[in-house]
Amino acid sequence: MTVETKTEIPQATGSCCSPTGSCHGGDSADTQSGAVTTVYEVKGMTCGHCEGAIAGEISEIAGVTSVKAVAATGQVTVVSEAPLDESAVRAAVDEAGYELVGRV
Repeated sequence: MTVETKTEIPQATGSCCSPTGSCHGGDSADTQSGAVTTVYEVKGMTCGHCEGAIAGEISEIAGVTSVKAVAATGQVTVVSEAPLDESAVRAAVDEAGYELVGRV
């Protein structure tokens, strides 16, 4: 089981091909311009409740747009508008009751 928390970011209006309205821009409509994806390893996740607790805490960090926690792998994928301060991620994981091992 995985839990994904996603915060909607308003996108420019355009065609269904891309936010800019271009069918040949090279970017898919789901790609967030300038988005940063970071994968972390977290110890202690065992179930969907764990995934939800971690995703909920990390999603409250300013700039986070998406969080996907997977208990089976111990990995948490975070998409943000800019690189996150690892101490903020560590504090959020600690608040949820788990241990941040580090980036994968």
